[in-house]
Amino acid sequence: MLAVSTEPLSFTLEGTTAVVRMDDGKANALSEAMIDALLASLVRAEKEANAMVLVGRTDRFCAGFDLKVMMSGPDNAKALLRRGSDLLMKLYGLPIPLVIACTGHALAGGALVLLTGDVRIGAEGAFRIGLNEVSIGLPVPVLAMELARDRITATELGRATLESKIYGPDEAARVGYLDVAVPAADVVARAMEEATRLGGLSKMAYGATKSRMRGKTIEHIESTLEADMASMLPSG
Repeated sequence: MLAVSTEPLSFTLEGTTAVVRMDDGKANALSEAMIDALLASLVRAEKEANAMVLVGRTDRFCAGFDLKVMMSGPDNAKALLRRGSDLLMKLYGLPIPLVIACTGHALAGGALVLLTGDVRIGAEGAFRIGLNEVSIGLPVPVLAMELARDRITATELGRATLESKIYGPDEAARVGYLDVAVPAADVVARAMEEATRLGGLSKMAYGATKSRMRGKTIEHIESTLEADMASMLPSG
């Protein structure tokens, strides 16, 4: 086992699976440091591994974008959202299998990270998962809407976005945020099993098929990002 620790996450190569564990000691917010560390981990995983498992800390998977930065002014918010959007698109389009071990709460940007995974294993418990933008007076961004449209069941999409419905793990698995919810003690092991299974598929065929499946959505999100941010976060 080879390990490299870079706060606020660690990267471990376990066999042919890259295991990335987010742990900022708090709620695993998508801060500049977390985003940069995740982007670096994706580059390394694609080079060194056949699959990747993304894990949160106990009871906290990811709290979404760093509120301190988001509240510090529209220009700072846009800069963080640009970097975060780049991360989400790279997660969503990662050529190797991406398995997510959702260890706890995943709200807003954290729920979006879930939506980028190929297989999502969630911990059972009193955890909250979902997009809460409308409930706090914000429109759901194009990026979030398109990821939700792709992964959330059609009959639940309105409740998940327009109504800001927040789900427990079992419900989240039913509607598409997760694929399955299992006892918390089993989450990482189950994710590793899935990564091993998917990592045994042809790397070339998997990556090419994933590009065909998600490429147009990525292009649309990237082409609308600046206009969408300008409408939500006007400067000055």
